[in-house]
Amino acid sequence: MTLHFAPLSSAPTSPTLRDHWHAARAADPMVRPFDLARQLGVSELELVASRAGVDRTDTFRLRFEPDLLLPALGSLGEVMALTRNPSAVLEKHGQWRPFSAHGGVGLVLDEGLDLRLFLTTWKQAWVVLAETPRGLRRSLQFFDAHGMAVHKVFVKETADPAQQAAFDVLIATFMDADQSPQVDVTPTSTKADAPDDTIDIQGFQESWLTLADTHDFFPMLRRFGVGRTQALRLAPAGHAHLVAASACRTMLEHASTTGLPIMIFVGNRGCIEIHTGPIRKVKVMGPWLNILDPETNLHLREDHIASAWIVTKPTVDGPVTSLELFDSAGETIALLFGKRKPGLPEDPAWRAFATGLITSAHA
Repeated sequence: MTLHFAPLSSAPTSPTLRDHWHAARAADPMVRPFDLARQLGVSELELVASRAGVDRTDTFRLRFEPDLLLPALGSLGEVMALTRNPSAVLEKHGQWRPFSAHGGVGLVLDEGLDLRLFLTTWKQAWVVLAETPRGLRRSLQFFDAHGMAVHKVFVKETADPAQQAAFDVLIATFMDADQSPQVDVTPTSTKADAPDDTIDIQGFQESWLTLADTHDFFPMLRRFGVGRTQALRLAPAGHAHLVAASACRTMLEHASTTGLPIMIFVGNRGCIEIHTGPIRKVKVMGPWLNILDPETNLHLREDHIASAWIVTKPTVDGPVTSLELFDSAGETIALLFGKRKPGLPEDPAWRAFATGLITSAHA
């Protein structure tokens, strides 16, 4: 069900947003806050915060003390971690530990969860409780300065008493004295790419060809002032190929039927969540391309894919090939790689299939 509301010209008073929320839940108990906020023309944080207050028992503001709060998430046991952008959602099950942080970048490297956290963008933490057909769903939700949810952590509705007790202790420990619904949200802004003729294209291409690690790619873009999709247009010959938007579906279906292990990166400015391994059930539902496995769910809007590229980057372990998806604004939707660990070369089966996508695009 799609709910239709007239966009609000500015952030409304809390009762107005709260009324919209109640009306939406009455019409569709499964409506997602992210979708409703976009329909109302407000941030997800504003919508969530509108439910807070002294008379509320399902939405709470926490003191955001990352050095203490984030390590404490490991006490919750197995959780479902969710990271999304406007076009893709990745959900993985595992434990939110071990956690480490250095220089504003955090890591969670559990067997089930693989997270990269850009903590300088994390500004607020909230608890949201929601009744579902399976019971009470408990979640911690983290937001950036623009009101976007950078990451969410869910405790299963069927959590055992010990896990529920750990959640309650964590909330009591970090409960903020301020439970007002008022929040400060900074409008988002986009920066246009620099004109191509202002870029040191030769220097950029030479730097690309001497990459030693895929993690050096984004610092290289910043150094040369090159935008993400602009970099692919200006790439050294043979290192970036435009392919069909359907390449993602083709790749996932191939991986599900052959058992080819892959890596899927879905992220936003504050967090990147990574799946590594095989996938099994791929299902298309309307515009959504889905992976529906017990411990991994991906939901990706195929109709948002404005361009798809096969990209090759040199490393000390040999070339690394990726399938990279972008929306109409040039924002990254998802990145796909063959499963690989540092020190090992890329899986030849992955590279061969990616090369086949290039051939198909030019057939």
